[in-house]
Amino acid sequence: MKHFLGLTVLAAAVLGYSFTAQAAGIEFGVGHTSESSMTYRLGLKSNWDKSWLQSDVGRLTGYWDGAYTYWDGDTASSSNSLSFSPVFVYEFAGEKVKPYVEAGIGVALFSSTTVEDSKLGTAFQFEDRIGLGLRFAGGHEIGIRATHYSNAGISGTNDGIESYALHYTMPL
Repeated sequence: MKHFLGLTVLAAAVLGYSFTAQAAGIEFGVGHTSESSMTYRLGLKSNWDKSWLQSDVGRLTGYWDGAYTYWDGDTASSSNSLSFSPVFVYEFAGEKVKPYVEAGIGVALFSSTTVEDSKLGTAFQFEDRIGLGLRFAGGHEIGIRATHYSNAGISGTNDGIESYALHYTMPL
């Protein structure tokens, strides 16, 4: 119960930050883990007001991402996590549709140190992600993403876990 209360407070802080930072969109995701369970994700994105390497091909930009994820295992192995990550995006040029690739490294806090058969070792985890998708005129976005969680050897136990997901972002 203490973990859940801490996660709730952290979620409120992350969501509050995202709204004050002019959130660009709300993200809904559904995925599958490396251990065969489902994941459900709700996140907020805040685009950076910067871009680099702009050319006729595309541009490099990014966003801040704060999210809550429910890991749907059996009753003994379900978990919740909160994550926060800076994400770099290379967005290809386009009129109505802009393909993109993304990569980011952030942090996550899990409500349990065991998810399915994976022993995470600590509630604190690093979140590594890669993905690709399409951005449409008007700000809507669809994509796929692979995300890996690991404590990077902070604890002797470090099984880690992966999630492979589809996501949709709706502009705010």
